[in-house]
This record gives sequence, structure tokens and C-alpha cells, in this order.
Amino acid sequence: MLRDCKHCEDEFDCQSAEKKRVGGYIDECPDCVEELGTETHVRYRGCVSGESKQACISILAFDSESDADSYQKKWEANRGWNNQRKGGLNDIKFKTVTVNNAGDSKRKTEQ
Repeated sequence: MLRDCKHCEDEFDCQSAEKKRVGGYIDECPDCVEELGTETHVRYRGCVSGESKQACISILAFDSESDADSYQKKWEANRGWNNQRKGGLNDIKFKTVTVNNAGDSKRKTEQ
């Protein structure tokens, strides 16, 4: 599905892998989205601590894709029983969207 970019007027495929990766409005080419920084959607990540039916699931919101990716990598590197979650996890800014503790009947949700 080809469209013309509203910024540079170049023709681009709005269903390409590159366009899906960078986001932006449907009438903006991937290059302009990255150069102008027009993508503003919230980046979410789900983090699971524990395994099986006792796992705790946290949904976190990040300001940028790089922050979300960095947090996810550090989270995976710091998994394990009785781990204190060190290694720079607290250095990355995020907002907790919701937490579901499997053993707890109450859910914590921030709006």
C-alpha cells in the first residue's frame, strides 16, 4: 500500500517492516518519523517475576523504545530466586501501569 509522505513527498509502503518498527502517522515515511521524532505512543513492556501460577506480572510504560529495550535486557539479566534486582534497573525512568500478584486477590492499577 503506497502513500506519499506529507513532509518530504516521497512515496513509501505504509505496511513495510520499517514503517511498523518506527510508527508515526500513516502519511509519514519512516525516515521522516525518525528525523522529526513524530512518534509519541507509549512504549509498554511486561515483566514477569517467578514462574508457574505464582508469577507476578508487571506492565511498565517507558518514554522511549531504547529505555524499554534497555530495561528489558537488564531485567532478564537479573532474574532468579532471591535476586535484589541490581544492575541499573532503577536508573531507567518508567511508570508502573499495573501489577498482578498471583497470590494476591487485589490488583494495583495506576491511571
